[in-house]
Amino acid sequence: MRFPRPWRLLIAPAALLALAPGALASAFGGPTELPSPERGLNLLVVGVDSRAGVTAEEKERFRLGGKGCDCTDVIMLVHVSAGNDRVSVVSLPRDSLAELPGPHTDRRTGKVHDSHLAKVNAAHAEGGSALAVETVEALTGLDVHRYLEIDFRRFMDTVDRVDDGVPVCTAKPLKDSATGLDLAAGTTRLGGGEGLQYVRSRKADGEMDFGRMRKQQKFLVNTLDRIRSGGILKDPARLRAFASTLRGTAAAERGISTSELLTLATRLKALGPSRTELATVPVRGFDTVEGVGSTVGWDEEGAAEVFARLRADRPLPPGDAVAPSELSVADYEPARGSSLICP
Repeated sequence: MRFPRPWRLLIAPAALLALAPGALASAFGGPTELPSPERGLNLLVVGVDSRAGVTAEEKERFRLGGKGCDCTDVIMLVHVSAGNDRVSVVSLPRDSLAELPGPHTDRRTGKVHDSHLAKVNAAHAEGGSALAVETVEALTGLDVHRYLEIDFRRFMDTVDRVDDGVPVCTAKPLKDSATGLDLAAGTTRLGGGEGLQYVRSRKADGEMDFGRMRKQQKFLVNTLDRIRSGGILKDPARLRAFASTLRGTAAAERGISTSELLTLATRLKALGPSRTELATVPVRGFDTVEGVGSTVGWDEEGAAEVFARLRADRPLPPGDAVAPSELSVADYEPARGSSLICP
Protein backbone atom coordinates (compact mmCIF):
# COMPACT_ATOMS: atom_id res chain seq x y z
CA MET A 1 0.00 0.00 0.00
CA ARG A 2 0.96 3.63 -0.18
CA PHE A 3 1.80 4.53 3.41
CA PRO A 4 1.56 8.17 4.53
CA ARG A 5 4.53 9.57 6.34
CA PRO A 6 4.69 13.11 7.64
CA TRP A 7 1.35 14.23 7.19
CA ARG A 8 -16.66 24.34 21.14
CA LEU A 9 -15.39 22.31 23.38
CA LEU A 10 -17.04 23.96 26.36
CA ILE A 11 -18.35 27.44 25.64
CA ALA A 12 -17.68 29.44 28.81
CA PRO A 13 -20.15 31.86 30.35
CA ALA A 14 -19.13 35.48 30.60
CA ALA A 15 -18.43 35.02 34.30
CA LEU A 16 -15.43 32.81 33.51
CA LEU A 17 -13.77 35.63 31.62
CA ALA A 18 -13.40 37.51 34.87
CA LEU A 19 -11.43 34.69 36.50
CA ALA A 20 -7.71 35.30 36.61
CA PRO A 21 -5.36 32.37 35.91
CA GLY A 22 -4.60 32.08 39.62
CA ALA A 23 -8.28 31.80 40.45
CA LEU A 24 -8.74 29.11 37.81
CA ALA A 25 -5.84 27.14 39.23
CA SER A 26 -7.29 27.41 42.72
CA ALA A 27 -10.77 26.40 41.59
CA PHE A 28 -9.89 23.54 39.27
CA GLY A 29 -6.35 22.47 40.04
CA GLY A 30 -3.47 21.95 37.67
CA PRO A 31 -1.73 24.31 35.24
CA THR A 32 -3.57 27.00 33.32
CA GLU A 33 -0.84 27.66 30.76
CA LEU A 34 -2.57 26.19 27.74
CA PRO A 35 -0.21 26.63 24.77
CA SER A 36 -0.87 29.29 22.15
CA PRO A 37 1.17 27.97 19.19
CA GLU A 38 1.86 30.38 16.35
CA ARG A 39 0.08 28.07 13.89
CA GLY A 40 -2.71 26.76 16.08
CA LEU A 41 -3.31 24.27 18.87
CA ASN A 42 -3.64 20.53 18.21
CA LEU A 43 -5.64 18.39 20.62
CA LEU A 44 -5.76 14.60 20.24
CA VAL A 45 -9.06 13.20 21.52
CA VAL A 46 -9.37 9.43 21.86
CA GLY A 47 -12.08 7.07 23.02
CA VAL A 48 -10.67 4.02 24.79
CA ASP A 49 -12.33 0.61 24.74
CA SER A 50 -12.31 0.28 28.53
CA ARG A 51 -15.24 -0.89 30.67
CA ALA A 52 -13.65 0.02 34.01
CA GLY A 53 -16.34 1.25 36.40
CA VAL A 54 -19.23 0.06 34.20
CA THR A 55 -21.77 -1.95 36.21
CA ALA A 56 -23.04 -5.39 35.28
CA GLU A 57 -26.54 -3.92 34.77
CA GLU A 58 -25.16 -1.29 32.39
CA LYS A 59 -23.18 -3.88 30.46
CA GLU A 60 -26.32 -5.90 29.90
CA ARG A 61 -28.64 -2.97 29.19
CA PHE A 62 -26.35 -1.20 26.74
CA ARG A 63 -24.66 -4.27 25.24
CA LEU A 64 -21.24 -3.39 26.68
CA GLY A 65 -20.13 -6.93 27.32
CA GLY A 66 -16.93 -8.40 26.06
CA LYS A 67 -13.34 -7.82 27.00
CA GLY A 68 -11.84 -4.42 26.29
CA CYS A 69 -8.56 -4.29 24.41
CA ASP A 70 -7.56 -0.87 25.82
CA CYS A 71 -7.46 0.32 22.21
CA THR A 72 -8.31 3.78 20.93
CA ASP A 73 -11.36 3.00 18.84
CA VAL A 74 -12.14 6.72 18.48
CA ILE A 75 -9.34 8.98 17.28
CA MET A 76 -10.01 12.64 16.52
CA LEU A 77 -7.39 15.25 15.81
CA VAL A 78 -8.78 18.69 16.74
CA HIS A 79 -7.03 21.77 15.37
CA VAL A 80 -7.88 25.16 16.91
CA SER A 81 -6.67 28.01 14.72
CA ALA A 82 -4.20 30.51 16.16
CA GLY A 83 -6.87 33.20 15.90
CA ASN A 84 -9.39 30.99 17.76
CA ASP A 85 -11.81 31.58 14.89
CA ARG A 86 -11.93 28.07 13.40
CA VAL A 87 -11.89 24.49 14.64
CA SER A 88 -11.06 21.58 12.32
CA VAL A 89 -11.77 18.00 13.39
CA VAL A 90 -10.27 15.08 11.47
CA SER A 91 -11.21 11.52 12.39
CA LEU A 92 -8.64 8.76 11.86
CA PRO A 93 -9.99 5.25 11.19
CA ARG A 94 -9.03 2.92 14.01
CA ASP A 95 -7.69 0.32 11.56
CA SER A 96 -5.37 2.75 9.77
CA LEU A 97 -1.98 1.22 9.08
CA ALA A 98 0.68 2.91 11.19
CA GLU A 99 4.30 2.44 12.13
CA LEU A 100 4.59 2.41 15.91
CA PRO A 101 7.82 4.28 16.75
CA GLY A 102 10.58 2.43 18.53
CA PRO A 103 12.19 1.48 20.68
CA HIS A 104 9.34 1.41 23.19
CA THR A 105 8.33 -0.84 26.08
CA ASP A 106 5.16 -2.88 25.76
CA ARG A 107 3.31 -2.06 28.96
CA ARG A 108 1.46 -5.38 28.84
CA THR A 109 4.52 -7.63 28.70
CA GLY A 110 7.51 -5.44 29.54
CA LYS A 111 9.13 -6.39 26.25
CA VAL A 112 11.04 -3.71 24.33
CA HIS A 113 9.91 -3.37 20.71
CA ASP A 114 11.59 -1.74 17.77
CA SER A 115 9.38 0.22 15.39
CA HIS A 116 6.85 -2.01 13.67
CA LEU A 117 3.66 -1.91 11.62
CA ALA A 118 0.31 -2.16 13.41
CA LYS A 119 -3.17 -0.70 13.36
CA VAL A 120 -3.11 2.80 14.79
CA ASN A 121 -5.54 1.90 17.60
CA ALA A 122 -3.02 -0.63 18.93
CA ALA A 123 -0.54 2.09 19.93
CA HIS A 124 -2.43 2.88 23.15
CA ALA A 125 -2.81 -0.77 24.11
CA GLU A 126 0.90 -1.33 23.59
CA GLY A 127 2.44 1.88 24.91
CA GLY A 128 -0.30 3.96 26.52
CA SER A 129 -0.99 7.62 25.84
CA ALA A 130 2.68 8.39 25.15
CA LEU A 131 2.91 5.95 22.25
CA ALA A 132 -0.54 6.95 20.96
CA VAL A 133 0.58 10.59 20.79
CA GLU A 134 3.92 9.74 19.18
CA THR A 135 2.27 7.50 16.59
CA VAL A 136 -0.29 10.13 15.55
CA GLU A 137 2.46 12.75 15.31
CA ALA A 138 4.45 10.47 13.00
CA LEU A 139 1.39 9.75 10.85
CA THR A 140 0.29 13.35 10.46
CA GLY A 141 3.47 15.41 10.74
CA LEU A 142 1.65 17.56 13.31
CA ASP A 143 2.69 18.33 16.87
CA VAL A 144 0.13 17.15 19.44
CA HIS A 145 0.02 19.82 22.15
CA ARG A 146 -2.65 18.31 24.39
CA TYR A 147 -4.36 14.92 24.79
CA LEU A 148 -7.84 13.97 26.08
CA GLU A 149 -8.78 10.35 26.76
CA ILE A 150 -12.37 9.20 27.38
CA ASP A 151 -13.46 5.69 28.37
CA PHE A 152 -16.97 4.18 28.48
CA ARG A 153 -17.65 5.27 32.08
CA ARG A 154 -16.52 8.86 31.54
CA PHE A 155 -18.46 9.14 28.28
CA MET A 156 -21.72 8.05 29.89
CA ASP A 157 -21.27 10.24 32.97
CA THR A 158 -20.39 13.30 30.88
CA VAL A 159 -23.36 12.92 28.52
CA ASP A 160 -25.69 12.42 31.50
CA ARG A 161 -24.76 15.93 32.66
CA VAL A 162 -26.36 17.41 29.51
CA ASP A 163 -29.89 18.73 30.05
CA ASP A 164 -32.53 16.41 28.50
CA GLY A 165 -29.87 14.39 26.68
CA VAL A 166 -28.16 14.83 23.32
CA PRO A 167 -30.31 14.91 20.17
CA VAL A 168 -29.46 12.62 17.28
CA CYS A 169 -31.39 12.66 14.03
CA THR A 170 -31.68 10.09 11.31
CA ALA A 171 -33.56 9.98 8.02
CA LYS A 172 -34.38 6.28 8.46
CA PRO A 173 -34.56 3.84 11.40
CA LEU A 174 -31.23 2.60 12.73
CA LYS A 175 -30.91 -0.84 14.31
CA ASP A 176 -27.71 -2.58 15.35
CA SER A 177 -27.93 -5.97 17.06
CA ALA A 178 -24.33 -5.73 18.24
CA THR A 179 -24.76 -2.53 20.27
CA GLY A 180 -28.52 -2.71 20.83
CA LEU A 181 -29.07 0.56 19.00
CA ASP A 182 -32.73 0.92 17.96
CA LEU A 183 -33.65 4.41 16.74
CA ALA A 184 -36.79 5.46 14.89
CA ALA A 185 -36.51 7.93 12.04
CA GLY A 186 -36.45 11.53 13.18
CA THR A 187 -34.84 13.13 16.23
CA THR A 188 -34.29 11.29 19.51
CA ARG A 189 -32.60 12.57 22.67
CA LEU A 190 -30.09 10.15 24.16
CA GLY A 191 -28.61 9.80 27.62
CA GLY A 192 -25.12 8.49 28.31
CA GLY A 193 -25.75 4.78 27.79
CA GLU A 194 -27.87 5.23 24.69
CA GLY A 195 -25.37 7.75 23.35
CA LEU A 196 -22.61 5.18 23.77
CA GLN A 197 -24.65 2.67 21.78
CA TYR A 198 -25.01 5.26 19.01
CA VAL A 199 -21.34 6.24 18.73
CA ARG A 200 -20.26 2.59 18.87
CA SER A 201 -22.63 1.41 16.14
CA ARG A 202 -21.04 0.32 12.88
CA LYS A 203 -23.68 -2.11 11.55
CA ALA A 204 -26.81 0.05 11.45
CA ASP A 205 -26.30 1.76 8.12
CA GLY A 206 -23.95 -0.44 6.10
CA GLU A 207 -21.17 2.16 6.23
CA MET A 208 -18.91 0.26 8.65
CA ASP A 209 -16.38 2.33 10.62
CA PHE A 210 -16.85 5.27 8.26
CA GLY A 211 -20.52 5.58 9.22
CA ARG A 212 -19.55 5.21 12.86
CA MET A 213 -17.05 8.07 12.60
CA ARG A 214 -19.74 10.27 11.07
CA LYS A 215 -22.06 9.37 13.97
CA GLN A 216 -19.31 10.31 16.41
CA GLN A 217 -18.84 13.67 14.72
CA LYS A 218 -22.59 14.37 14.72
CA PHE A 219 -22.84 13.43 18.38
CA LEU A 220 -19.93 15.72 19.23
CA VAL A 221 -21.48 18.70 17.45
CA ASN A 222 -24.91 18.16 19.00
CA THR A 223 -23.43 17.73 22.47
CA LEU A 224 -21.64 21.05 22.13
CA ASP A 225 -24.80 22.69 20.81
CA ARG A 226 -26.77 21.46 23.85
CA ILE A 227 -24.07 22.80 26.19
CA ARG A 228 -24.28 26.12 24.40
CA SER A 229 -28.09 26.35 24.52
CA GLY A 230 -28.81 24.51 27.77
CA GLY A 231 -28.55 25.41 31.43
CA ILE A 232 -24.97 24.28 31.98
CA LEU A 233 -23.55 27.57 30.76
CA LYS A 234 -25.74 29.53 33.17
CA ASP A 235 -24.45 27.65 36.21
CA PRO A 236 -20.67 27.89 36.80
CA ALA A 237 -20.75 25.04 39.31
CA ARG A 238 -22.39 22.70 36.80
CA LEU A 239 -19.94 23.80 34.13
CA ARG A 240 -17.01 23.02 36.39
CA ALA A 241 -18.51 19.62 37.17
CA PHE A 242 -19.02 18.91 33.47
CA ALA A 243 -15.41 19.78 32.63
CA SER A 244 -14.09 17.75 35.55
CA THR A 245 -16.14 14.70 34.55
CA LEU A 246 -14.97 14.98 30.96
CA ARG A 247 -11.33 15.22 31.99
CA GLY A 248 -11.30 12.59 34.72
CA THR A 249 -8.28 12.03 36.94
CA ALA A 250 -6.04 9.64 35.04
CA ALA A 251 -2.52 10.75 34.18
CA ALA A 252 -1.73 10.97 30.48
CA GLU A 253 1.04 12.15 28.19
CA ARG A 254 0.40 15.87 27.58
CA GLY A 255 -3.02 15.38 29.15
CA ILE A 256 -5.16 18.50 29.12
CA SER A 257 -6.21 19.60 32.60
CA THR A 258 -9.68 20.68 33.69
CA SER A 259 -8.48 24.27 34.06
CA GLU A 260 -6.98 24.15 30.57
CA LEU A 261 -10.31 22.97 29.18
CA LEU A 262 -11.89 26.06 30.70
CA THR A 263 -9.10 28.26 29.38
CA LEU A 264 -9.78 26.87 25.93
CA ALA A 265 -13.49 27.58 26.47
CA THR A 266 -12.79 31.27 27.04
CA ARG A 267 -10.76 31.39 23.84
CA LEU A 268 -13.63 29.88 21.86
CA LYS A 269 -16.51 31.72 23.52
CA ALA A 270 -17.55 33.48 20.30
CA LEU A 271 -17.09 30.51 17.99
CA GLY A 272 -20.29 29.29 16.33
CA PRO A 273 -20.87 25.88 14.71
CA SER A 274 -20.51 27.36 11.24
CA ARG A 275 -16.83 27.95 12.09
CA THR A 276 -16.31 24.26 12.81
CA GLU A 277 -15.42 21.77 10.05
CA LEU A 278 -15.32 17.99 10.39
CA ALA A 279 -13.96 15.29 8.10
CA THR A 280 -12.40 11.83 7.98
CA VAL A 281 -8.88 11.53 6.63
CA PRO A 282 -8.90 10.64 2.91
CA VAL A 283 -8.87 6.88 2.43
CA ARG A 284 -7.96 4.84 -0.63
CA GLY A 285 -9.22 1.40 0.41
CA PHE A 286 -8.42 -1.72 2.43
CA ASP A 287 -5.14 -3.65 2.51
CA THR A 288 -4.13 -6.91 4.13
CA VAL A 289 -0.73 -6.68 5.81
CA GLU A 290 1.11 -9.75 7.05
CA GLY A 291 1.21 -9.86 10.82
CA VAL A 292 -1.29 -7.00 11.11
CA GLY A 293 -4.40 -8.13 9.23
CA SER A 294 -6.95 -6.07 7.33
CA THR A 295 -6.04 -2.40 7.51
CA VAL A 296 -7.32 0.91 6.15
CA GLY A 297 -4.98 2.46 3.60
CA TRP A 298 -4.94 6.23 3.38
CA ASP A 299 -4.89 8.22 0.18
CA GLU A 300 -1.30 9.39 0.47
CA GLU A 301 -1.67 12.59 -1.53
CA GLY A 302 -5.04 13.53 -0.05
CA ALA A 303 -3.93 12.90 3.54
CA ALA A 304 -0.74 14.88 2.94
CA GLU A 305 -2.79 17.84 1.71
CA VAL A 306 -5.17 17.68 4.70
CA PHE A 307 -2.37 17.76 7.24
CA ALA A 308 -0.30 20.28 5.31
CA ARG A 309 -3.30 22.62 5.54
CA LEU A 310 -3.52 22.12 9.30
CA ARG A 311 0.23 22.61 9.75
CA ALA A 312 -0.15 25.92 7.92
CA ASP A 313 -3.19 26.80 10.09
CA ARG A 314 -5.51 26.85 7.08
CA PRO A 315 -9.01 25.37 6.55
CA LEU A 316 -9.34 21.79 5.33
CA PRO A 317 -9.25 21.28 1.56
CA PRO A 318 -12.67 20.95 -0.09
CA GLY A 319 -13.97 17.54 -1.05
CA ASP A 320 -13.41 18.02 -4.77
CA ALA A 321 -9.70 18.64 -4.12
CA VAL A 322 -9.19 14.99 -3.11
CA ALA A 323 -9.64 11.97 -5.37
CA PRO A 324 -12.66 9.76 -4.57
CA SER A 325 -12.01 6.68 -2.46
CA GLU A 326 -12.26 3.16 -3.81
CA LEU A 327 -14.98 2.85 -1.15
CA SER A 328 -17.95 5.13 -1.79
CA VAL A 329 -18.74 5.26 1.96
CA ALA A 330 -15.27 6.66 2.58
CA ASP A 331 -15.23 9.59 0.19
CA TYR A 332 -13.60 12.64 1.76
CA GLU A 333 -16.11 15.47 2.25
CA PRO A 334 -15.68 18.04 5.05
CA ALA A 335 -18.93 19.13 6.75
CA ARG A 336 -19.74 22.35 8.58
CA GLY A 337 -20.75 21.81 12.19
CA SER A 338 -23.90 23.83 11.57
CA SER A 339 -25.05 21.25 8.99
CA LEU A 340 -24.91 18.45 11.59
CA ILE A 341 -27.08 20.02 14.27
CA CYS A 342 -30.41 18.22 14.78
CA PRO A 343 -33.70 20.17 14.83
